[in-house]
Amino acid sequence: MSVLLFFIDGLGIGSRGTFNPFDGLQDAAPLAVFKNEAPVTLNGILAPTDACLGMEGRPQSASGQTTILTGVNAPALLGYHKQGFPNKALLEIIREHSLFLKLKHAGVAPITFANAYTKRFFEDRPRWVSATTAAVEAAGLPFRTGDDLRNGRAVYQDFTNGMLIERGEDVPLRTANEAAEVLAAIATESRFTLYEYFITDKIGHTQDMEAARSVLQNLALLIRQLLARVDLARTSVILTSDHGNIEDLSSRNHTLNEVPTIV
Repeated sequence: MSVLLFFIDGLGIGSRGTFNPFDGLQDAAPLAVFKNEAPVTLNGILAPTDACLGMEGRPQSASGQTTILTGVNAPALLGYHKQGFPNKALLEIIREHSLFLKLKHAGVAPITFANAYTKRFFEDRPRWVSATTAAVEAAGLPFRTGDDLRNGRAVYQDFTNGMLIERGEDVPLRTANEAAEVLAAIATESRFTLYEYFITDKIGHTQDMEAARSVLQNLALLIRQLLARVDLARTSVILTSDHGNIEDLSSRNHTLNEVPTIV
């Protein structure tokens, strides 16, 4: 048995209305989940999840992602929700409790992060890194590279590679179907796979309805194609998020909505 954890940044369970890009959007299953409505989860099980984790204030990326990747209620330990990238306290939690590290110690292998890192990351490492990067490093796992991406062994956070091509990177433009095929192959070869997608949160902050609807429709297609390619009798696919955002474009802020955890 194996697990594919598909993390989507900034995806909450919202109400229908003019500010929700899911409202009226065709072919958005299984992502389109509305309050007080039965979801279309494609035979999955929905568990609405409190992104606030019992703490007052708006949930944020660094503490929410740390919680997902460690099982530790990071906001409760910090006493607040931490935005952006993990600080020293969160990095200490990740280095001790990283899901990758726990699996490694339990003898579960192979385990992997499916996302590709560009040459820029290795040549000019940023001062602050994401919770996922820290979690992978805590277990001493290798990162997938641009060569892996070009050779069909990795998926970029923008699974179409469009952002990389705009930056002048020599990578192929991919359809959702092609990206799903690559990700399914990685998951089939591994006992545990993590894939991270965070364009949803970026677009939520811009409040761009047209871009949101386009991205969500293509992301939903990727997930449906992925589910069609993975042997679900052998691999459990888990979709989850750290906080809401894109489901309510009336504000640039993260929402207080529950997030969908779908298994």
